[in-house]
Amino acid sequence: MTSVRHLRRPEGRIAYDVQGSGPLVICVPGMAELRQTYRLLVPRLLDAGFRVATMDIRGHGDSDATFTAYDDVALASDLLALIDELDEPAFVVGNSMGAGAGVIAAAEAPAKVRGLALLGPFVRDPEGGAMQKLLIRALFLRPWGPAALLGYYPKWLPGSKPEGYEEHRRRVRDNLRRPGHWHAFVRTSRTSHEPARRRLADVSVPAVVVMGAADVDWADPRAEAEWIGGQLRAEVVVVPDVGHFPQAQAPDVVADAVTRLVERVTRA
Repeated sequence: MTSVRHLRRPEGRIAYDVQGSGPLVICVPGMAELRQTYRLLVPRLLDAGFRVATMDIRGHGDSDATFTAYDDVALASDLLALIDELDEPAFVVGNSMGAGAGVIAAAEAPAKVRGLALLGPFVRDPEGGAMQKLLIRALFLRPWGPAALLGYYPKWLPGSKPEGYEEHRRRVRDNLRRPGHWHAFVRTSRTSHEPARRRLADVSVPAVVVMGAADVDWADPRAEAEWIGGQLRAEVVVVPDVGHFPQAQAPDVVADAVTRLVERVTRA
């Protein structure tokens, strides 16, 4: 990754890096993850001829933990501000809640978002209701919260672990120890994705959905991917033996999907 830069926002700074030349692709991670989750995807996108930026969401990585809001809407506003900073419309690659933010950004500003690649996307709240939310809140209480999260983390990457897994897991652990970052994570974990669901019908840009068939966040990952694909009239790719982070476990599949998306738009 290149050296970190900071985008100034009203309540703090958003960290990002950018490299390469060509059509702009911005990669947005989800809750608990860092921009380095795209470490295996970025070289493939650069080789495909893209200008690639990765960002840390609020209270994660090198971004500040000084914000009032840590939800999909806030992340979408940061994404659009980064697009303005980089001074050209972007293809957005969003993982988990980063996908929800991408949907909101595309609905709000279709002239700024050229296409969406949604990876393990959260664009609506999963079934489970209030009881599940209460259990999650209890799980993430201190003092056991950080250990509980790190213990759960491997479930997001079932089976074969990606290159650099242990180093990246330590990076995630160290992020939680930074001042204010655990509190920011807890705030982020309470996000509702209902704002993203409400904006699905307003998205007019091309999209592709990449879902891991072993994503533990959904009872039926394929059904969820196909539902999102139907809402967005998007290509759907379901990857066997892959969990919640396709960008880490199947970077070639994701790079191919992003390349097809860009070619579809630029050749139109």
